[in-house]
Amino acid sequence: MKSKKVLFFFPAFSSTEATAPLGILAVATPLLRAGYEVQIVDSTITPNFQQQVLASLADALCLAVSLVTGPMIRETYQIAKAAKELYPDKPVILGGWHPSLLPDQTLACPYVDVIVNGQGEDALLEIVQRIEAKESLKGILGVGYKDDGRLAFNPNRPLKAISDLPPKAYHLADFDAYERVCGRRWSMYASSLACPYHCAYCTNDGLYGRKWNALEPDRVVEELTDLVTRYRLSLIWITDDNFLVDRERAVAIAEGLVRRGVKFDWSVQASTNLVTRMTIDELKLLRRAGMSQVAQGAESGSKKVLHLMNKDFQKIETIYKAAEMLSKADIRPSFNMIFGFPGEGDAERRESIRLVMNVCRRYPTAEFWTNIFTPYPGSPIMKRAFELGIQVPKAFEGWADYFPRYTVLPWLNGKKHKQVQTMREYMRIAFNRVTVEVQKTHPITQAVHRMISIPARIRLDHDFYAAPVELWMKNQANKFFPPLKPKVDAHQLSAEVVTC
Repeated sequence: MKSKKVLFFFPAFSSTEATAPLGILAVATPLLRAGYEVQIVDSTITPNFQQQVLASLADALCLAVSLVTGPMIRETYQIAKAAKELYPDKPVILGGWHPSLLPDQTLACPYVDVIVNGQGEDALLEIVQRIEAKESLKGILGVGYKDDGRLAFNPNRPLKAISDLPPKAYHLADFDAYERVCGRRWSMYASSLACPYHCAYCTNDGLYGRKWNALEPDRVVEELTDLVTRYRLSLIWITDDNFLVDRERAVAIAEGLVRRGVKFDWSVQASTNLVTRMTIDELKLLRRAGMSQVAQGAESGSKKVLHLMNKDFQKIETIYKAAEMLSKADIRPSFNMIFGFPGEGDAERRESIRLVMNVCRRYPTAEFWTNIFTPYPGSPIMKRAFELGIQVPKAFEGWADYFPRYTVLPWLNGKKHKQVQTMREYMRIAFNRVTVEVQKTHPITQAVHRMISIPARIRLDHDFYAAPVELWMKNQANKFFPPLKPKVDAHQLSAEVVTC
C-alpha cells in the first residue's frame, strides 16, 4: 500500500512554555481533509526526538519542519542532516517565518529540498500530492525546490484572508504532554493577521504586507469556546499582531464570551495607542470576558528613538495612560523594551530606564520584558543595520545563534554591551514578571529575590552596575534552591497568577 503519511518535526524554541505548534496545526488540516495521515514529533515533549523522527520517517512521504529565525534552526539542521543521510530520497520541506524571509539561503542548505514561502495551507498540500505522484514541483505557487541541484522558485502565492483559511487541527496536539512540561494547559490562537503599522524592527511587512484582516466575532467566540472546553484549557494566548485594530470587533468578542459563560484567561498583543482608544468600561468588559493581560510594544522611553523606529503613532504619554487604564480594569499591562536600537545613546537609554521605573512604581501589576535590538530579515531597519556593520550569517545553520541574548552590535559592544546586559538582569529582579510556565519558586529563593529587589531598583535609579553582588546572590539561590517542579494531575489547573 502506498504511504499517505506526512511527518512533521517541530524544534524547541529554548523555552519550557510549551504548547501545540500553531503553524503545523494550520497546514495539517488540508492534508487530513485530503486523506493523508499526519504525525507530529515535537522535540519539547518527545524524549529521544531524533530517533523518533528517523524511525517515523521510514514509512512517510516526506519530512516537514516549521520554524522561525533563531534557536529552532539548530535542531532543524541536525534533524534534516540525519534524515537525508538515512533517507536520501525522502524530501525535507521547510516552512514558516525564516524560510519565507530568506528563501534562497534556506533552500541552499544541502539537507533541504523544498521551502514554502508565505502561507502554507494550500502550498503544502500541493507539494505532498506531487511527491506522492512523483511529479515535479514546478508551478506550485509560493514554493522553492531543487531541480537537479539547481535552486528553482515558483511565483509567490497570493495571500488569503484569515477567514478563508481552514480551522487548525488542534485534535493532533498532545495537551497532556505539554501540561507535564510547563504545568499549565494552554494554547495559542489566531483571530487576525498582520498589523497596519510600519515599525522599523518588525518583519510583518515581509510576509503579510501590513494587510490587517480578521475573523468575525461570532467565529472567534465559537472557536475559543470549543477549544477551551474540549481540551480543558485554562489560558489562551491570542497571537494576533495587534488585536485591538477594530475596537467594535474586540468588544463584540468580549460580549460573546461573557454570554457563553466559559471561564478561562486570555492574553493579547496591542499597541498602546489602540489600548488608550478604549474606554475603561470597555476594558472592564474585556476583563469580565477573561482577558487578563495586554502585551504592548513600548520599546523606548525616548521620543527620538520612537521616531527612528517609525513609531510616531505612539507617544510616551500613551504608555503611561495604557498602564493606568489597564490597571483600573484589573488587566495586567505588559510592555516590551528594545535597547541598542540604532541612534540610541546613553541619554536615550536612561530615558527608557526611567520610564520602566516610573511605570512599575505607579502601577505595581505592570511588567516589562527587555531585548537587545536584533535586526531580522524582512524588517525595514535591516538595510540600515547593514550600513552600520551588522554581519549576518552566510549559511542557513548560522542563524541558530542569531538571537537577542547573543547579539553584540557594532555600536554596542565590549564594556557598553556588558553594562546593558547587567542592567537588564537588574530589571528582571527589580520587579515581578509573570510567565506562562507554572513553576513554584523555592521559599528561600523567593526571600532572596525580595531582598535584592530593593538594591536593584536603587542601582537602576542611579545607573550604577559595578560589583553586581545581588546578581551573584540570585544565581546562588537559583543554583542551590531550584524551582519546585509543578504538580500535574488529571484536573484542570487554575489560572492563578505566577511570578518568576
